Amino acid sequence: MYPIRRWVVRHARFFERIYQMFEPVIVKLQPIWKSIGYQRAEKPVGMVEKFSKGLLFDCKMCGQCILSSTGMSCPMNCPKSLRNGPCGGVRQNGNCEVHPEMRCVWVEAWDGSQKMKGGGQIHVVQLPVDYSLKGSSSWLRVARGAPDQKQEHK
Repeated sequence: MYPIRRWVVRHARFFERIYQMFEPVIVKLQPIWKSIGYQRAEKPVGMVEKFSKGLLFDCKMCGQCILSSTGMSCPMNCPKSLRNGPCGGVRQNGNCEVHPEMRCVWVEAWDGSQKMKGGGQIHVVQLPVDYSLKGSSSWLRVARGAPDQKQEHK
């Protein structure tokens, strides 16, 4: 997964465009999700989300996706689960202090954000991770229009 994850960050603008086309579709399907029931839709939608985002972004299914704000680099891949930038232990070569063979997630996030049209979102301070949402679908949360997620999915 690691090589794919790095490739996606190098092509962050392309994935930003895909997300910009995908998000309105998910939102327009909101009446369907509502009629099915979010609880019943959670498992099948979550499985599709986990497979696709797991393959591309090494997604950890935190339920609060901020890929569009972090250069398509998932901050949950940081061994310290830092949500707002590097820890200060980034090595001179840009690698992680905990896993020296891995590039720092936040160095990757910065590089990816520079390629994106909405790359300035990396400067927005993110809320701490709500671990009670772990394993849930952030796509359905976007469809519901949850106010705490709107800022993160611009």
